[in-house]
Amino acid sequence: MNNNFEALVRRVAAASAASDLLQPPISAAELAEAERNLGFRLHPLLAALYRQVGNGGFGPADSLLPLCGGPDENWETSVVQGYQDRIPPEGADTWWSWPEGVVPVLDWGCARFGCVDCHSDDGTVLLFEPNAISGQDPSRAWFVDAGSLTEWLVTWLDRRGRYEEDAVDGAFGRARWADAASRMQSDRATG
Repeated sequence: MNNNFEALVRRVAAASAASDLLQPPISAAELAEAERNLGFRLHPLLAALYRQVGNGGFGPADSLLPLCGGPDENWETSVVQGYQDRIPPEGADTWWSWPEGVVPVLDWGCARFGCVDCHSDDGTVLLFEPNAISGQDPSRAWFVDAGSLTEWLVTWLDRRGRYEEDAVDGAFGRARWADAASRMQSDRATG
């Protein structure tokens, strides 16, 4: 595990230990298979969380989705399946697209997802808010929730921001993700 993440992973594990939803951590082989299925490596901190904390059931609202495995009575789907389900088939004639390398990790409800950009050095955490789509431009649905996965987790651990019990969730108060349009899958597949 990357030493830069060791203390943070321990804090997340301690904060999540009592969760009834916490699943056992995944193996190195399961991580490798998940990354093969995604077609890219997870952000190192996200990979460490799944390897050291659990295969879902931790983090904000004890609700990070499992990385791998099929849907069961507690989960809609896994991170891998959720990513694959959002990618239009190559050559598809559709306006819909999803950013390459961005995995949905937390279902906030009402089709909103917390996502991690695995292609960014810091693991930018994004909010996918489909109600912000206008016309047929899915890039308008993307907002920066936190500049890094570390920042996002520390905010949760410290019970600040949206993680306070009486906080109001205002998605549109966040900055739009500037890289959304350039990272959309359909642009890469058809353009």
